[in-house]
This record gives sequence, C-alpha cells and structure tokens, in this order.
Amino acid sequence: MRSVKFVIKTHTVFEGGGFKVRRPVSMGSLMSPFLLLDEMGPADYGPGEAIGAPWHPHRGFETVTYMLAGQMQHEDSAGNKGDLLPGDVQWMTAGRGIIHSEEPHPDFKRKGGLMHGFQIWINLPAKHKMMPPRYQEIPASESPMIEKNGVWARVIAGECLGIRSKIDTMVPIEYIHVRMNNNSVLEKEIESSLNTMIYVFGGQITIQDKIIKDGELALLSEGPKLKIKTKDSSEFLILAGPELNEPIARHGPFVMNTREEIQQAFTDFRNGTFAN
Repeated sequence: MRSVKFVIKTHTVFEGGGFKVRRPVSMGSLMSPFLLLDEMGPADYGPGEAIGAPWHPHRGFETVTYMLAGQMQHEDSAGNKGDLLPGDVQWMTAGRGIIHSEEPHPDFKRKGGLMHGFQIWINLPAKHKMMPPRYQEIPASESPMIEKNGVWARVIAGECLGIRSKIDTMVPIEYIHVRMNNNSVLEKEIESSLNTMIYVFGGQITIQDKIIKDGELALLSEGPKLKIKTKDSSEFLILAGPELNEPIARHGPFVMNTREEIQQAFTDFRNGTFAN
C-alpha cells in the first residue's frame, strides 16, 4: 500500500485579473509531470464582480480546467470559443503555442454567484512540446461517474472503481475527483511507477494512519495500491503521472527544456509567429 511521504499546505495567491486561488507551496519542483495545481475559489461574487484571466500565451505544456461551480467562457487565437459549466472539463494542449483568455461568462458576471474549480498544468515531454495545439472538451454529461459503497467518483483521466475515461492524454495521467461519505473506504490500484498525490479540499482523509486535512496536498510513496479511509464526509482529487526525467526551463506561461527555448518563445511571441 502507498503511504504519505510528506504533506504540503496551500497558500492563497491572486492570478489573472485578480481572482483568488489556493496553491500548494513549491508545487512545480516536486511531482513530475505536474507543474501546478490551483484551486480556483471558492469565491462568492456579487453582480458585476467576477474576474478571470485576460488574454495570455502558453507553450510547452497542457492546462486542464475543471469546473465545480460557476460559468466560464474561453476564447483563443485559433478562433475557438466555448463555455465551461459545472462538471465540464477543458483539456488544452498548448504545444508550440496558443494565446487564450478565460473569463467569467457574461451571464454569470451579470448575476454573480459561486465560482469554484481547478486548473492543473501538466508538463509535456520534449518530443511533444512543439506539437500543434489542441482542445478536448468534455461536458459533464459525458464525463464518466460512479457511486459505490459510499464513494462517488468522476474519472477525468485514468480509471477508478471499474470505469475509465476516454480522454486522450499525451502522458498517462490519473485525474479523479472523489467524494466519500462517513466511514467509507476507497481502494484503488495505481501503476507502481506513477508519481501520485492527493489534494483534499473538503473534510479530511486517512492514508496508513496519516491524516490529510482540507487545503493539504499529500505526496505518496510508490506502490501498486492506495487505500483511503474517512470518518466524516470528505472531498479530494487523486493525481498520478510518470516521472519525465527531463530538464525543465520555466518562465511564466512557458515551460520548455532549455533557457534558449524559453528565449525563443519570447522572441516568437514578440514577432507574431508564436501561435502560427
């Protein structure tokens, strides 16, 4: 069974136009292939108050946005545009470059309400960093879910409780949203070679006698199985992926393998060839 190696607490930062996120400290250097985990909100906005992330570039990695509450609208330099509603997932592979915006939907901004969701960044292997950008959008109605023995799970990527996501990932990722009732147990097999972590954002869970509380990220040891227990209701994400074993050069929205590639990204962005 996997056990907890150590626990990282989150801190609050402000991103984009000033929206609040909870983020684990030092996330980017700890768990390949994940670069970032942001819990967006929860934030309760009044009419006209909601804010998002205006136009900005990405290169060399993937962003996965998962909505729990609220309504966002995205748009990009390739002419794509769409809405994100509760339960929806947008898996954006930036590849060689894309410029996009993520803003509250006009209807949501006008009325206000609760905004809550997650965005994670996943590093791309060197061989895929300059691939053409692509989107995969999975509405809540097509996202595989299961409820069994007091455990509810939405499988964004990977497998849980016998159901599997059909998302096409560039590296083998597990991304699962779990809710557990009082006195429940979840046992899950995970490939031993995958780095695995759990982020708790409601209640608390126990792994091998170690308690992980709301707002904490647990990095787990290696092993083929995971066993999670709860005394009270809880809610968390399971994230797992491979160790890429490649150098990382990172500056803001660009994640490459060398400083020269980062400089090239800035050059391409300035001269207008970034997203071509």
